[in-house]
Amino acid sequence: MSAINVGQAVVLGAIEGVTEFLPVSSTGHLKIAEGLMGIPVDDDAVVGFSAVIQVGAIAAVLVYFFKDIVRIMTAWFRGLADREERYHHDYKFAWWVIVATIPIVAVGLAAKPLIKGPLASLWVVAGSL
Repeated sequence: MSAINVGQAVVLGAIEGVTEFLPVSSTGHLKIAEGLMGIPVDDDAVVGFSAVIQVGAIAAVLVYFFKDIVRIMTAWFRGLADREERYHHDYKFAWWVIVATIPIVAVGLAAKPLIKGPLASLWVVAGSL
C-alpha cells in the first residue's frame, strides 16, 4: 500500500501550488498538511513525492524568469571577457547572486545533520512558519 493516496496527492499538490509563490514556506506547509492527514513525513516515498511536486514549481519559476536569467547570465559572461561590460547592472547583479549563495550553501552543508535531525520535527516546522 502506498503512503499517499490520490486524494492526498491532490491536496498536497494544491498546497504546493498555492504556497510556492507566497512569501511563506511551501515545504513547511506540505509537512504540516502531511502530518494532519496522518501521512508519515519521514517516509522516503513521501519525501520523494514532496520533492517531485516542488520540481514542478521550480520549473514554473525558471520558465517565468527565463528571459531575465538569460539576460543576467549573458551579462556575466560578457563581463568576464570584456572589462567595459563590467559596469552593466546585470553583471554586478550576477555577482551579488553568486556571493549571496555562498553563505547559504555553507550554512546548509554545515547544519545538515541538525536540519535532518531535531529541526525536522513538525513542531519546529510549524513554529518556524
